[in-house]
Amino acid sequence: MKIEELYEIYSSNPDVTTDTRKCRPGALFFALKGERFDGNLFVKAALDAGCAYAVSDSEVPYADGRVLKVGNVLTALQQLALYHRRMLKTPVLAVTGTNGKTTTKELMAAVLSRRYSLLATEGNLNNHIGVPLTLLKLRPWHEFAVIEMGASHPGDIKELVDIAEPDYGLITNVGKGHLLGFGSFEGVIRTKCELYDFIRNRGGKVFVRREDDILYGKSEGIERIEYGTSPGLAVSGAAAGCSPFLSVSLSFGGVDAGTVSTSLIGEYNLNNVLAAAAAGRYFGVPDADIMAAIGGYRPTNSRSQYVKGKRNEIILDAYNANPSSMKAAAENFAAINAPRKMLIAGDMLELGAESRSEHDKAVAMFESLGFDDVLLAGKEFSASAGRYRAFPDTQALLGYLKDSPPEGYMILIKGSRGMKLEECLPFL
Repeated sequence: MKIEELYEIYSSNPDVTTDTRKCRPGALFFALKGERFDGNLFVKAALDAGCAYAVSDSEVPYADGRVLKVGNVLTALQQLALYHRRMLKTPVLAVTGTNGKTTTKELMAAVLSRRYSLLATEGNLNNHIGVPLTLLKLRPWHEFAVIEMGASHPGDIKELVDIAEPDYGLITNVGKGHLLGFGSFEGVIRTKCELYDFIRNRGGKVFVRREDDILYGKSEGIERIEYGTSPGLAVSGAAAGCSPFLSVSLSFGGVDAGTVSTSLIGEYNLNNVLAAAAAGRYFGVPDADIMAAIGGYRPTNSRSQYVKGKRNEIILDAYNANPSSMKAAAENFAAINAPRKMLIAGDMLELGAESRSEHDKAVAMFESLGFDDVLLAGKEFSASAGRYRAFPDTQALLGYLKDSPPEGYMILIKGSRGMKLEECLPFL
C-alpha cells in the first residue's frame, strides 16, 4: 500500500493506536512487532474492539478489506507521520539532551500554551515509536508542536529528526548517560548533535545555553537564541533560593522581570526554566504569562517530585539516573537545610564498561558531601558501597524499610527507572 493511500484512510480515521487495550471505535491499529510481541497476532482483537482498520505486515488468518497490508508496519507508521507533518506544516521545536529534557519540554509546553494551540509529547513518548505517534496527533488547529526526542544509540536522533523535521531545536546538555549504547561520552555528543546537523541543513534556529562550551561550539553556523546566567542575553537568570523549591530571578533582554517561585526541587532545574523562558520570549509569549506558566508548573512522574509523607519529606527523583544527574541531585540535596537527611540511591544503569568506576565515584561523592544515612540498592552500588549499607536489589531494600521504617527525615530517592525505587514510598 502506498503512503498516499494510507494517508487518505488515516485522514478519515485519525485516532491511531498500537495497543488493543486502547482501541476505540473508528481507530487505526498498527500491528507493531517487538522482541517479545507481534501485533499481527492481535489484528482480529483490534478489529473486534471497534478499530476501523488494522495495518499489518504479515499474513493474518483474519483478512478482509479492513486489514491494510504494508511491507513493514513500523516503517509505515514513521512514513505516515512524516507525510502528515509535511501536509500540515506545523512549526516543530525538538528537545533532546542527557538530563532534563522531559522537564524542559513540559515547562516549554506550559509557557507556549499561554499563546498557542499546542501539541506536546505526552510523558516520555520520545523514541522511534513515540515520536511518530505524537506527530499523528497533530490537527489543523495546532499552531505549534514541542517534540521530545530520546536516544540510547548512535543514529537515534537522526532517525527521529528525519521523521519530525523540526524547525527549531534545543539540546539541554550532554552527559554520561546510556554509555553502554553510545560507547563513549564522545558518542553521546555526536548523537545528540545530530539535531544540530539537521537544523543547520534546514536553515532553522536553536536555543543554546551560553555557558555550555560544548554545545555552544557544536552549534556554530546555526542561528542561535541564547539564554543562560550571563548578562545581556535574550533571557538571563539566576537561582534566588532553593529550600527546597527553586526560585529564579529572571531578566528579559537585560531588563529585570522579577523572581518566580517554582515547584521544582534542585538548582539544576535553573537551566530548564531559562530554556522555557527563552522559548516563550522568542515566540512572543507575554512576559507575565511566562512567569505565571513557570510558577504554575507542577512536576510529576517521579522527576524531582516533592512528596509529603506521614513520617518523612521525600524528594522522588527515580525516573532516570546517570553520573551527571546523580551528582546534580546529590549536591543539591546536600545544600538543602534539613535537620535529618537520608539518601536512597539505586544503580545507574546502562553505563557499560565505566559502570563500576562511576558507582565508585558516586559513593566517594556521597562521602565528600557528608552524607551519613545512606541506603544503596543494586549490584553495582553493592560492589562500591564502602561504609554504607547496601542491598543487592530493590526488593531487598524494601524488606529492610518495611522492618525499619525511617521517620523524621528529608529523603532523596535517586536511581535509574529500572530500579523502580518509587516502590519505597509506602514504607516512608
